[in-house]
Amino acid sequence: MATINEMELQTLRHLIMANDTLSCKMSSYAEQAESPEFKQYFQKSAQTAKDAKQQLMGFLK
Repeated sequence: MATINEMELQTLRHLIMANDTLSCKMSSYAEQAESPEFKQYFQKSAQTAKDAKQQLMGFLK
């Protein structure tokens, strides 16, 4: 695997943290949602952000 430079590392860190924040916010919104449709939307969005975070973390291995 090719090594990544400092700029790429910083970008990965930024994207990982952004997806982590997004996942937390979407989970919080899902807990507060009264509508089942909104609850499901926010839960799916939270899971998508978690999956993206995990995929990005894979580049650090």
